[in-house]
Amino acid sequence: MINVVDLTQKLVRCASVTPEDAGAQDVLKEPLRDLGFEIFDLHFDGDGSYPVKNFFARRGTSAPHFCFCGHTDVVPAGDETLWTHPPFDAVIDDGKIYGRGAADMKGADAVFIASIDKFLQDNPNFDGSLSVLIIGDEEKDRINGARRATKWLTENNHEPDFCIVGEASNTREMGEAIKVGRRGNFIAELTVFGKQGHVAYPENADNPMVKICKIGNALQSVQLDKGTNVFDPSNLEVISIDVGNEVDNIIPAQGKISFNIRYNVTWNEDTLIEKIKSLIDPITIDYKLNASATTPPFVTEPDAWTDEIAQIIERHTGKYPEYSTAGGTSDAPFIAPISQVIEFGMINETYHQTDEHVHIEHLQKLTDIYVDILNKFFISKNSFKAK
Repeated sequence: MINVVDLTQKLVRCASVTPEDAGAQDVLKEPLRDLGFEIFDLHFDGDGSYPVKNFFARRGTSAPHFCFCGHTDVVPAGDETLWTHPPFDAVIDDGKIYGRGAADMKGADAVFIASIDKFLQDNPNFDGSLSVLIIGDEEKDRINGARRATKWLTENNHEPDFCIVGEASNTREMGEAIKVGRRGNFIAELTVFGKQGHVAYPENADNPMVKICKIGNALQSVQLDKGTNVFDPSNLEVISIDVGNEVDNIIPAQGKISFNIRYNVTWNEDTLIEKIKSLIDPITIDYKLNASATTPPFVTEPDAWTDEIAQIIERHTGKYPEYSTAGGTSDAPFIAPISQVIEFGMINETYHQTDEHVHIEHLQKLTDIYVDILNKFFISKNSFKAK
């Protein structure tokens, strides 16, 4: 039987800071091969980004097809001297495994394998297909990760009927929420051009900072929408204003303002760009806008199947989870076009923090929850029916 604690520790000890893999994916591939899965290495490069290792593992060829999706890359540990335990040592202390990626989301990756192992012990000849999609670039560019991996799934007839992304969906306690959607991520850098000159002779110059201040105020003040029945309002945040001026007597020739929009399904990349231009154009016509939606929004409408999952979670945690679209983004939006998808995992309280950790009790509880979901999906009379 696979020990979920040992497997989590092995994963955390791989310093797989994006885009490095550091052996983390091999740690997952080995038990999957032993469980009879066929492994497909999905290594992508190009498209203006660094090479990324991903893999897809599948057991079975028939429907219905259930998929777990996770990522092995992690954010940097920061100042390691501030950690109670070294960030890649996976030390167990007071019932918790400490380390970068323990919560986000190597613990859930290990739970995928442990729950599949438990399920197969009782159901070695189950009717359908089980798969695991592991991404190596969830934390940064997201160009050569899930975006391309899901395209490969479609092109090679591996589209799932249902997928659970193991991102930690709970803030404080297990069972609080199932993520049924995420807002999209839109980033933009605006360069405003003027004319350089001496500060004592402003009539001979054109100060772009005056325009940037007006643009920043217009951007920060705009109400993009009022939200929907499942989404919070879209929000725009100015995150940087930079001119690079190293002296105190020169009016700069240009300046830059950067901003981020977390947007719901009432917008897309094109309509957001149109909206931004409508705010900028009355202020200046001499500018350059670089903008793109790095991750689209998605929503999975709750149905009888998601309600069954919620009931399973309630049995194990004592809480009936709310359906939520709050928080940042994940790889789920790239899966949503090819499969019904939700996110449910452990607690996100220490995501990206010093002393990130995962509770061993939660690893074991999530394993039991996933096993019951697999049983319901494949075995129960009310099991999911492929569409």
